[in-house]
Amino acid sequence: MPGEFAGRKLLKIRKHYRWKKVDYVRKKKKLWKQDPLQGAPQVKGLVISKRTVEQKQPSSGLVKAVRVQLIKNNIQVTAFVPGNHAIDQINEHDEVLIEGVGGSQGGSVGSMWGLKYKVSAVNGVALSQILSGKKQKPAR
Repeated sequence: MPGEFAGRKLLKIRKHYRWKKVDYVRKKKKLWKQDPLQGAPQVKGLVISKRTVEQKQPSSGLVKAVRVQLIKNNIQVTAFVPGNHAIDQINEHDEVLIEGVGGSQGGSVGSMWGLKYKVSAVNGVALSQILSGKKQKPAR
């Protein structure tokens, strides 16, 4: 049981231990502002270039990716293109929808070095439907 005049010290202790809570730290440091997607689950962007990214050790191979400039804030990010020959369906200046890959703490997955985002749609059509042949990619 704290003393009669312990209120100020208890408040100070409570403020100090708030910084142990992840949600509080993210809110106070405004870490959501540093995220290129700015807290959104998906964002549209324009393809600037196609590229390949080498995998981390011990895997070897080239991961197909695109460099995307986001429409909402003009930040450039590299996004992974999932699927066999999916990179052939994407051209420069196409409008793509990107989302997080789903790694822990918003990071990359497996041996894909630094790829935090993946392409989910091209010109408004889902990439999975284009690859399966159900829909064609519309021309822009």
